Amino acid sequence: MARKISPIGTSVAEHSRRLARESPEYRAEQERLAPYEAVARVVIMRRLELGLTQQELAERMGTSHSAISRIESGRHRTSLATLQRLAEALELRFLVGFESGPKIRPVRQFVSV
Repeated sequence: MARKISPIGTSVAEHSRRLARESPEYRAEQERLAPYEAVARVVIMRRLELGLTQQELAERMGTSHSAISRIESGRHRTSLATLQRLAEALELRFLVGFESGPKIRPVRQFVSV
């Protein structure tokens, strides 16, 4: 896989790692966005598996193309109701989970919604 290179010659990943090391604010923003980016990756991959465009997924959900675009950007909070409709449109089961215990060995409990 080809590395993404910025115009100044540093890979995007290297630049991001450097910013995270040097800036607590940048690191905090990365951590804040991580769950939204994870949802975006699942949505994009599933949408592509089903051969759907963003517009077609929006129509299945009864929402706008821009709403799907926002979700897939990985930069916006999405309500549980929207996630549930999204799962139905993507022919997936929507699970809500809780975690307790240490981060390295958490105890996870899931509920299908």
